[in-house]
Amino acid sequence: MEHMSTSRVAIVRTSPRTVLADYHRVMDLAGYRQVIDPKADTALKINISWHFFYPGASTTPWQLEGVIRAMKRDGYDPNLIHGCHNRTVVIDAHFGERENKQVNVVEAHGLRNVHLYEGEEWINVRDAVGDLARDFLCLNEVYPKGFSIPRRFIGENIIHLPTVKTHVFTTTTGAMKNAFGGLLNEHRHWTHPVIHETLVDLLMIQKKIHKGLFAVMDGTFAGDGPGPRCMVPHVKNVLLASADQVAIDAMAAKLMGFDPLKDCKYIRLAHERGLGCGDVRDIELVGDVDAAAENWHFDGPFKKMTFASRMQHKIYWGKLKPALEWSLKTWLAPWAYIASVLYHDMYWYPRHYRPRMREILTSEWGRLFQNWEQLTPDETGWPDVGTQPARLDRSTLQLIGKATRILGTCILEAPETARLRRRRHVAST
Repeated sequence: MEHMSTSRVAIVRTSPRTVLADYHRVMDLAGYRQVIDPKADTALKINISWHFFYPGASTTPWQLEGVIRAMKRDGYDPNLIHGCHNRTVVIDAHFGERENKQVNVVEAHGLRNVHLYEGEEWINVRDAVGDLARDFLCLNEVYPKGFSIPRRFIGENIIHLPTVKTHVFTTTTGAMKNAFGGLLNEHRHWTHPVIHETLVDLLMIQKKIHKGLFAVMDGTFAGDGPGPRCMVPHVKNVLLASADQVAIDAMAAKLMGFDPLKDCKYIRLAHERGLGCGDVRDIELVGDVDAAAENWHFDGPFKKMTFASRMQHKIYWGKLKPALEWSLKTWLAPWAYIASVLYHDMYWYPRHYRPRMREILTSEWGRLFQNWEQLTPDETGWPDVGTQPARLDRSTLQLIGKATRILGTCILEAPETARLRRRRHVAST
């Protein structure tokens, strides 16, 4: 099958001093103005992989700032640009956008901030994509009655804002995976056993419903290890952009030291179906092309897995699957959400402040994050990033308090809990 003619990936080296100009440059090199219709509403799909700040895990404030400034400078109407968040049962998006300072940027520019799970209308995917649903690799089997997607996405532009990092389910994660939370309403964990096929189906949906589809990836920090949370962060100082979601993920995977077509099944499946180019030999590189030749030799997500990631693999693909996977499709499912919050928020996060992490937090990017509210950029970036290093919130009592609140929220908002409440309401009336 013939691949897209727009398989161009822009890569640019960056620093805090030039990062705003560099974001504009990388977007221009990748041809975003030929893809993102200025007359349509544009969703900036923000990534929050952890509600706590952790380098490499989530959309950075300078990533969001750089994209918004570039669009405004190019004449895009700010009234037609909005921040866009999904919700997961183990990540608090409202807490996360504050801790990661994303909401600071959205509010400073006076943009709308849309949380898809709060008051937005969702419609059945088959009503949105019609006969395309017949081509799904797995979603018809996972959701025999269909599933819901946000109505507002139909006819909207979307710009994904992922970071360069590894993932315990998909080896790497980036532009394609960033659509996961926004396009699947409830029971997203049902797709984990077929996660690669799911990402391909979601890309087909996006190409059908969106007016324009683009990705801008931040590699100022990059995360290695059992991501998207429990990673070893590195400072890598690169930005990537592309209209081809497959190609940008392939180039990010190559930078991290992986073979995209061999090591990342979701990239290979999408490439084989002509949804983009996953073969790095056929991708047109523009910008600081020498940066794309780097190999960071990341260990990847499977060499030093956490207890939680090992258990997830056993439940979805291993020995525990017959015993436990069925429970994730019943009212018992919140046990998994509780376990995730207890492990990640109350145990792993407070324990990981190693010398390597101190090096990352005292880097220019770490200081830019920590001093964000007190700094004023010029047109190209931040000439001064301040002296205070970033810090992870290690106060056990504070973390336990925050995690307990998040735990309560995730149980209350879990689809299984909501369904029980609806049943009780119907019974009482």
